[in-house]
Amino acid sequence: MTKPNLHNLAGQKSTILILHGPNLNMLGRREPQYYGAETLDSINNRLCNEAAAAGYACTTLQSNSEATLIERVHTAFDDGTAFIIINPAAFTHTSIALRDAFAAVKLPFIEVHLSNVHARESFRHHSYFSDLAVGVICGLGPAGYSYALEHAIDYLKRNQST
Repeated sequence: MTKPNLHNLAGQKSTILILHGPNLNMLGRREPQYYGAETLDSINNRLCNEAAAAGYACTTLQSNSEATLIERVHTAFDDGTAFIIINPAAFTHTSIALRDAFAAVKLPFIEVHLSNVHARESFRHHSYFSDLAVGVICGLGPAGYSYALEHAIDYLKRNQST
């Protein structure tokens, strides 16, 4: 498990949490035909820089542990997290418990997948998260995360109570 990457800057409005599920710590080395060559650190750094430029804090966490991800979603309920971007990876197709955590906290989130899960094995076609998500992005590689972040920032600006 990688340690949380916290980028909180003074004066920022709220936090966007970016969660990565199992095996995504292997990006850049694992099955590049599906996932590309960019590393997770590179993706996280780019996203946090983009969030900071828009005035938002960014926290990232990758874990191979379902329990760690569930606990982080629970923590998001009270820690100033305003929006979550998640690539649940294999938990997309298996984790009712992680889905229940999202249902419990009721924070808006976008589900992201690097590969087009609908063009892969049939077991990857079902998601336990999509019906709760604000949106789903798949098959656009690492750029999908940036599109999700762009939408999250727009969503937060439109729904800001000031």
